[in-house]
Amino acid sequence: MSALYDDSHRRLQQQFDTQRLADRIEQRLFRTALTDEDRAFIEGLDLFFLATVNARGEPSCSYKGSDPGFVRVLDSGTIAYPNYDGNGMYLSMGNVAANGHVGMLFIDLTSPKRLRVNGTARIEPPDFVDPVFSEAQFVVVVSIREVFPNCPRYIHKYTLVERSKFVPHEGTVTPIPAWKQMDWARDVLPHDDPARSES
Repeated sequence: MSALYDDSHRRLQQQFDTQRLADRIEQRLFRTALTDEDRAFIEGLDLFFLATVNARGEPSCSYKGSDPGFVRVLDSGTIAYPNYDGNGMYLSMGNVAANGHVGMLFIDLTSPKRLRVNGTARIEPPDFVDPVFSEAQFVVVVSIREVFPNCPRYIHKYTLVERSKFVPHEGTVTPIPAWKQMDWARDVLPHDDPARSES
């Protein structure tokens, strides 16, 4: 019995004669906890991609970025990251609140290297972690179910030009994004949004 593959996976593996390879990958690379190498890789990154599923079973994928270290490995089975001010839709976080199933793709576009982490997420208050993340609305805590590396051969190699000026930093004022000053958005911003005082 495989912990990773269902009948739909097996049918494709059989069609393309990859079941032996898939089984070997599961045996050798699949794990249920992070290694020290995984921790260093994750905590050294400044971005990842998050997949969630809503209550109807429909998937959504989003980009999460900040400074290196914004995803913290709390222990070999748990990671946490901050949720910052966004567009107020809470698509990914609403999905987390609905069922918690998440897939995370950690990818280094300069090496290249990537790691997949699947698990169950929950929302916690900002002070759940110490030190707290500056300007975090809340913290997302992920209990890890599966960890496995992915082949990096199709990752295009990029060079970092600059980090986003909108990433919160302790002791500095975070700039207001231009879209919050546009006519379509200005009058419907949350009452405590700093962009309101700029109007």
